[in-house]
Amino acid sequence: MLTWLAAVIVVAAVAALAWGWFEAGWLRTRIVEVELDVPPELDGLRVAHLSDFHLGVPSRGRLATETAVAWVESRRPDLVCVTGDLVSRARGLATLERLLRRLSPCFVVLGNHDLADTRDPFSQRVEPSALPPVEGVRVLGDEAVEVELRGQRAQLVGVDPQTYARREADPAALANDHAALRVLLCHFPGIARRVAPGAFHLALAGHMHAGQIVVPFPGGKLRLAHLRARDVEGLYRYGSTVLHVSPGLGTTFVPFRFFARPEVTELVVRSTRWTDRR
Repeated sequence: MLTWLAAVIVVAAVAALAWGWFEAGWLRTRIVEVELDVPPELDGLRVAHLSDFHLGVPSRGRLATETAVAWVESRRPDLVCVTGDLVSRARGLATLERLLRRLSPCFVVLGNHDLADTRDPFSQRVEPSALPPVEGVRVLGDEAVEVELRGQRAQLVGVDPQTYARREADPAALANDHAALRVLLCHFPGIARRVAPGAFHLALAGHMHAGQIVVPFPGGKLRLAHLRARDVEGLYRYGSTVLHVSPGLGTTFVPFRFFARPEVTELVVRSTRWTDRR
């Protein structure tokens, strides 16, 4: 009896690990409409949001990332944003360069894993200067850049992960009130609670991996990677600011995902002013 029970436990454990390995590469592509207080000219604007590649470690997250980049290429969005944790080890830099070339033009911020500011023993510090320069790819620290989208001025503001950790980042001070669309890029979702509501129309973040290892139960989920986290995946509203937290594409600590599939998201802007006019 005990031998039979032990065999069942072993088979179940192997099956669970096999599923977690499979799910880590099982990409979800999602298109989500988001209502923003922006001019009607920006209604229908499409923003691709990718995060947490974690390249350089053995994981099917690399497959998810490659597939996500191909999907974004095929969609041809108006704006492409990547919110950090690009590599976990330096050997992922060559792959990163190739993928960024395919995403160009795009805007990027770094995450804590890019600087090995993590408890993950498999991460390796990569100096920002080692990141491959790619034409059309703008890596933002605590700085702002403006672009024209559909004839309207759009501003993108980045947050450096180191100043965020020291609670020194002040992206709202860089916000241009005259920009028709203000987008905040930060690896950490907590930034939405550190800026005044309305300073930005849209905030993009990652970091949480949707929990990565999730145990569902009636009425909720136990997200083992971030037990006390508030904003873990999807859309959240802070006043007139909408925060989107990407489930990410790669993995950390272990190369598995359970009930937390990797995802690439296309956000479709819906102007509330257009709705009001109708």
